[in-house]
Amino acid sequence: MTVGLPNRRPLLSLADLSPEEITEVGELAFRYGQDPESFAGRLAGTKVGLVFTAPSTRTRTSFWSAARTLGCDVLHLGEADLQISTGETWSDTGAMLAHYLDVVVARTNGPRRHLAELAEHVPATIDALTREEHPTQAIADLCALRDHFGDVTGLRLAYLGEVNNTARALALLVCKLPFHGLDVYGPAGSGFSAEEIASLNAIRGQEVVRQHHAVPDTPDPVDAVYTTRWQSMSAARHDQAWLARFEGFDVTKDLMRRFSGSTDAVFMHDLPAVREQEVASDVLDGTSVTSLVQRQARHKASAAAAALLWASGVPS
Repeated sequence: MTVGLPNRRPLLSLADLSPEEITEVGELAFRYGQDPESFAGRLAGTKVGLVFTAPSTRTRTSFWSAARTLGCDVLHLGEADLQISTGETWSDTGAMLAHYLDVVVARTNGPRRHLAELAEHVPATIDALTREEHPTQAIADLCALRDHFGDVTGLRLAYLGEVNNTARALALLVCKLPFHGLDVYGPAGSGFSAEEIASLNAIRGQEVVRQHHAVPDTPDPVDAVYTTRWQSMSAARHDQAWLARFEGFDVTKDLMRRFSGSTDAVFMHDLPAVREQEVASDVLDGTSVTSLVQRQARHKASAAAAALLWASGVPS
């Protein structure tokens, strides 16, 4: 193990972090985004395993980039490189990796409990996307919002489409930090459960997350409109007519206008996007509205660096 990492800790869900801890991680990420080179070598010699058993473009590349800037030695492990595919448990895999790695960054598309099993052996285990949540995406989103607005206090967001791991991380971010709220719009059966809504709103003891199954002609205005792929993690759809249920939830220039109040709403998307399905290209590319999409993508590395530093227990 690398000398000097006695305070390693997991980053598996924003639900596990206090508002103060999320603020700390967010501040680390924002500072890294402003000047990555000022963090060069902060984790020199730290051995990081990128365990990616699911496809990834941005998350895997951004963690590699951030780890290299921080001075880490990086090992890539795909599904074919692990005995998980032959029946070994995640706990047994973690026990072995603990002999050789200081930090494990894992993306599985499976249940978060698998990462909890890893973290029993490698305390600095980071969720780079599981079925339930995508916490580092929310930190990247926080940085993009701070870039544009300066402060997130009082911001109101709208999320359109299917509730997935990105939406759950975003909702936790909104509830834990001083946002005004999050309005979720999607067809019936695609959103948060009643239990999830109650749990989220219990964080502050007030209605922060609201759910709707139609977009009215004049919705409550917001500062940002967020959407993701309607077919999360490329999961197969058994209902051949599923796409019709999402009619009216696609983000167009007109919809952005409807959601704008005294100032124009900005657009956000975690990528990859299916153009002309959940979002029009002129919105995604920012030719007809202000799009924060590329800022979000750039700040994936900011969030990755912050997660690596925080999980390693390095003082901020």
